Formats: sequence, structure tokens, C-alpha cells
Amino acid sequence: MKFSDGYWLTREGYHINTPKEAYDRMIDQQSLTVYGPVKAVQKRGDTLDTRMLTVRFSSPLEDMIRVQVFHFQGETPRKPDFQLHTADVEPVITEHDDALTFQSGSLCVEVSKNGWGYQFSRDGQSLTASESNSLAYITSDDGRTFMREQLNIGVGELLYGLGERFTAFVKNGQTVDIWNQDGGTSTEQAYKNVPFYLSNKGYGVFVNHPELVSYEIGSEVVSKAQFSVEGESLDYFVISGAEPKDVLKRYAALTGKPALPPAWSFGLWLSTSFTTDYSEETVTRFIDGMTERGIPLSVFHFDCFWMKEFEWCNFEWDERYFKQPEAMLSRLKEKGLKICVWINPYIAQKSKLFQEGKENGYFLKNSRGDVWQWDRWQAGMAIVDFTNEKARDWYCSKLESLLDMGVDCFKTDFGERIPSDAVYFDGSDPERMHNYYSYLYNKTVFDLLRQKRGEREAVVFARSATAGGQQFPVHWGGDCFASYDSMAESLRGGLSLSLSGFGFWSHDIGGFESTATADLYKRWTAFGLLSTHSRLHGSESYRVPWLFDEEAADVMRYFVKLKHRLMPYLYAAAHEAHAEGIPMMRAMLLEFPGDNTCHWLDRQYMLGGRLLVAPVFQEDGAVRYYLPKGTWTHLLTGKETEGGEWKEERYGYMRLPLFVRENTLLPLGQESGRPDYDYLDDVTFCLYHLKDGCTAEQTIYNEKGEAMTLRASRHQNTIAVKTTGVQKNWKLLLRGLSVTSVINGAAEALQEGTAVQPKEKERDVFIYF
Repeated sequence: MKFSDGYWLTREGYHINTPKEAYDRMIDQQSLTVYGPVKAVQKRGDTLDTRMLTVRFSSPLEDMIRVQVFHFQGETPRKPDFQLHTADVEPVITEHDDALTFQSGSLCVEVSKNGWGYQFSRDGQSLTASESNSLAYITSDDGRTFMREQLNIGVGELLYGLGERFTAFVKNGQTVDIWNQDGGTSTEQAYKNVPFYLSNKGYGVFVNHPELVSYEIGSEVVSKAQFSVEGESLDYFVISGAEPKDVLKRYAALTGKPALPPAWSFGLWLSTSFTTDYSEETVTRFIDGMTERGIPLSVFHFDCFWMKEFEWCNFEWDERYFKQPEAMLSRLKEKGLKICVWINPYIAQKSKLFQEGKENGYFLKNSRGDVWQWDRWQAGMAIVDFTNEKARDWYCSKLESLLDMGVDCFKTDFGERIPSDAVYFDGSDPERMHNYYSYLYNKTVFDLLRQKRGEREAVVFARSATAGGQQFPVHWGGDCFASYDSMAESLRGGLSLSLSGFGFWSHDIGGFESTATADLYKRWTAFGLLSTHSRLHGSESYRVPWLFDEEAADVMRYFVKLKHRLMPYLYAAAHEAHAEGIPMMRAMLLEFPGDNTCHWLDRQYMLGGRLLVAPVFQEDGAVRYYLPKGTWTHLLTGKETEGGEWKEERYGYMRLPLFVRENTLLPLGQESGRPDYDYLDDVTFCLYHLKDGCTAEQTIYNEKGEAMTLRASRHQNTIAVKTTGVQKNWKLLLRGLSVTSVINGAAEALQEGTAVQPKEKERDVFIYF
């Protein structure tokens, strides 16, 4: 939201009040509070008839500083609030002649005592600052009030995140409103709005407001990241890290870390599509068609019309097309499939659940006390009030019946178009609930799945989210079009979401709206199977590959099986996302923060920390991508190339730029037919270009929680390999090395690519060359 009219003037109807000096301060063990009147106090009379802002600095976690700004503090607190995980941190507070300093770990804020302003630094290096006239209390002629902050953007500094945004990857120059909307993937609107941005300088800013937060990122004032909220207070956190990954770790520690999705969820999901005609016969034909073509399938998803039209949601199978749903589900599960069904938090007036929800007060209400209703999406629909515990239990009881029938998980669609004038059971403020509703909705369903299916089996396929929603994976990118432009938009959105604390992300392979060409479908297949989660879904047409052409089935089979072989590596990356908050799909800057070229890249990414993926976005197979410095090996061809430059190549449908970094131990599993198997048993570790003086290490896990770590170190002409943890069958495959080997005294001649098979229970391997 813009308040100024150029550099010198204020927009008509607004009045900006900024602190002029740090007039007084209060220090205790946990905080520093500074008082800033909006006019300079030169005599006692200046303390009368003026405004004053109160600014409190505290630290909820080490290397994190919270800034709370108040005009009037007499407001009754409004619900809801983000659920934050904090600890007691005792900062170091020092008073100097000209400044006050507040330090948490390596992060420090220095408040000027001469005039007004404060600067954030890490280990003495400046990060950002709020200068004179940056912090403001703003009044408008229509009676509204706002709090505004402007933090400096340095020369060459780039900002990212703010949720799943499909606009330009670098947010500099953009106006962004944190307000969930169902706008597709081709506009400035977003399904997942997160009031957190990440800087390539190694810090992030989280604005602790679930309601509308309006950002002007180098737009209203080109050297400032501005954010504003309506009301009498502002609350934000500056989070420091030596590298961007460290910032994300601390942000996840504050707002919540992603749950670990079950291994089966990483396989291929197939949907009925949305408005297509389907029945049990259609579903069975598609599943059998995948089997006949040798394409492994893990999950089958029933989209909206598993329920009768005009009755979403009644949570009952449409008996016209699914006469014996429990028996059908049993037959599908005998084929080794997991079952997902579509739901949303809305109850249509024609649903038999409407009257039940109305009578018991389970729906949002309007100001008159009636059920809040409208005709968008479903005629006369109501919205479940998840602030009411009884309503949550009621909603879950309907889902529980489906779980008892054999359903394994839910696609938690919608949750964005939530009214800002509704009345909530617990008195929550509707403006603050608009975005937060998605958190309560997905948490309710996810908690039920954890309760009924167990901690390691819970997974949803969610569209809407806000800060903290990353705890309930998986999220997908919403309604994209069947075009290369939309495919690129989807990737930008996924990378922005990953830089907003979300560890797992998917998208509709081939696009949702309209029908892809066979060419686009095959290119999107490679991208989709090299994402954390992979789903075939569309709107008005089916997405089984043979309807495009038979080569599409070949491409699908190839990349599904490749993903299954990669599961020991992918599941290890999932563990890292779960334990530390580092996303599986990573913008290049996360792994290469010192390479300035990587700061702009939005058409390629790292899958985990060791694999580089560059999807093909052109019909002729041409792709331009960037390899950072080092020796890279193409995973599928074995071709080696040196990085530090751009590459331009053409690829067929069975290939795309998929490279392994040097000094990598890449674990490959023995199973290509399914994603869930014991990743520790019969695993092959491929050692790629281990440089002298370097170490490569990889820990892998299975679903039982057992772990094995393999560590390879090279010193001149010796590579030492050591394993710890659970010992099962494993072998080492050398890449980029031709050696003569001595393994525990037994000499062998090894060429590049030869597998080293240690003897049973031997944990140490020495390779001399």
C-alpha cells in the first residue's frame, strides 16, 4: 500500500507521523524499549499534544530480534495469532554515549540516541536499517490508521519469498498484498501468502500479522522494503544467518518444521481429473492401462465428482457411479494403491449436512447471526467454522468414516475465498482469519490423519496456506494452464514457496486448464517426476499418457522408475526438510550463495543439495542453463562438464539437464517399481569426482527410522570410506576415478564405474591409486 506521492509529498487523504528522536528508554533482562515522540522535544511544552511510538526489541530465539511497535496499547488483543515456537533468550544490552545496542547471538540492532533510527548487523556487517522517517504511524481522512516500516535494500540486494508467487522470482520492484485468493497461477494473486521475505545478504524478515500485510518491495521507495498493516501496532522479526539456508532453518524453528511425508507419497499420483466423466469402470481402465504399460502408480485420486453435484461436500460416494465404494476401494488397494479423495471446507445447501451444521452452529455466521452463505462454487454454500471445537470434531467424523472405508489421504482443496465480514464462534477477527483459515483447515485434517493413520502416514494435498502451514505437507501449485509459460510460472511459484519455509511442493503435470500438446506433456512429465511430489491432474480432460501418444507412456515410465531409484537420496532430503526446514526443491542461491549468477535463476533448481535440474521449456528441446563452478556429471549419460558458465543444448524427451555435483555420494536404490522400500538394503553409493582434500558424506534413512551414514575422504592418492549406523547390503560405485584398489589387503584392478562390494560387516574401505 502506497502512502507517499513521490519523494517529497504525501498522498492525498493520508497523514504520516514519524518518530523524531529516541527520547527515553527502558531496559530489563529480556528487552530494550525506546520511546519516540513524533516531534522533537526541545522544551517541556513540546511533550504536550503529540503522538509517541513505543518500540520494544526482544529476542525469541538466538540470532533473531523481534521488533514490536505500538501507538495505542489499549486495544483488546484480536485473535488469531500465528503459533510461534520461542525460547527464553537473554540478550546483551549495552548503552553508549550515542547509541543503545541489543544483541542476540551474532545479530545486533543499534538504536541511535541522536535523532531516530536503528541498524541491524551481523558480526559487525550491516544487514539493513530503519532510518529517519522510515517507521511511521499513518492516519487517513476516513478514520483508518496504519503502521508502516521501511527497511533498507542495499546495492545488489535481492529479496525473495512472500509465499507461492507466480510473478517474477526476485521480488524487488513489486507490490505484494498478503491476502489469500483463488486466482490461478498467471496473476499477482496467490493461494499461499506468507509474510516472510528472504534476502540474499543472509537475513529474513517475518511480519507477525495473519491479516493483510501490504508490501512495497523497492517499489514506492526504490531503496526500501516497505510493509504496512492497518491498526495501532506492528510486530516483525529480523532473522539472521551466515547463509540463506541458515535463515530458513531459524524461520522454521520459529514457525514450525514440515512433517515427514510417507515414502509412498513420493510416487506417481493419478487423478480422475475434475469435470470429466468417470465411474469405477473408468478408474479401473486407467489403472490397468498404467499397469499394462509398465508405469508404476502409487496413489489414485478421486476428484470432486466422486460426490454428487450440488452437494459438495456431503462426503458420500455418488451411488450412480460408485455403487459399492468400499468394495471398489478394496479392489484398488489390492493393486497396491493408496487412495486420495477431494474435499473442501464448504457445505452446499443441498447437502444433507447443511441442516445438521446449521442447527448445531458449525458454520460461519453473518452479523445478523444467520449462516454466512453465497452461491460462488456451490449454490447456497456455508463454510465450516474451524474455531469451534465441536465443528472440527463433526467435520472430522465425516472424514473418519472415509478413512474407515479405506481412504488414505485427502486433497484439501480451496480455503482461500474466506469472507472478511463473517462472525466466528470463538470471536476471532475476520480480517485476521482470512489467511489463517487455511492453517486451521489443513491442521484439522492433518491432525486427524496423524491420529488415524499414524505419525509417519499423514499427508494431505493442499492448495491454500499461510505462515506455519508448512507443517502440514504436501502443497501443490493450483490451477495452471497447459502451456510452457504456465509451466515456468509454476516453477517460479514453487521456488518462491520453498524460500518461504515450505519443504514439499507439487504441481499438475501437463497443466490443469485446457489440454497440453504431446510435446508439452512429455516435457512437463520430466519436470513433474523431478519435483518432490508428482501428480497427473487436469480439468476437462484426462491425463493418462497414452491419450497424448504412446511415447508419452514411455517417457512417464522412464522418469517414474528413475524417481524410485533416487528414493534413498530423495527421502534423505525429505528428512533434512523435516529436521531442519531446508526445502527439498531449492532455488540455486540456497546452495550457491556466493555465486551472484545463481541469485537470479528461476528456471532451474537443486533437488536436494546434490542434483541440479533444468526443465526444458521449448518445443524444439533447446534449453539454456547455468552450472556453477566445479565438475558436473550428467546423471543419465555420465557426460562430465566443467561449470562456471552457461550451457546451451538440445534434449530429447528422455533427457533433460540433470547433473550431479562433484564430491557427491549419491545413493541409488535397487527398486524401480515402487517408491516405498528399504532404502538401506542393497543400496549403491555413487561417488562422483571426489577432489583431493575433500570429503563426501551421505546419510540415508528407511521408514523404520533406521539410518546409515557413509563418508568418503580423499587425501592425495587414498580414499577412505567409512560407514556408521545400520549395516545392510551396500556397494560403492566410483565415478570420475580410474584407480588400482586395495580393499582390506585384497588387491583389485578397478576402472571407473566398477562397484566395490565390501565384505559382510566390514565398515572401512581403503582405495589406493
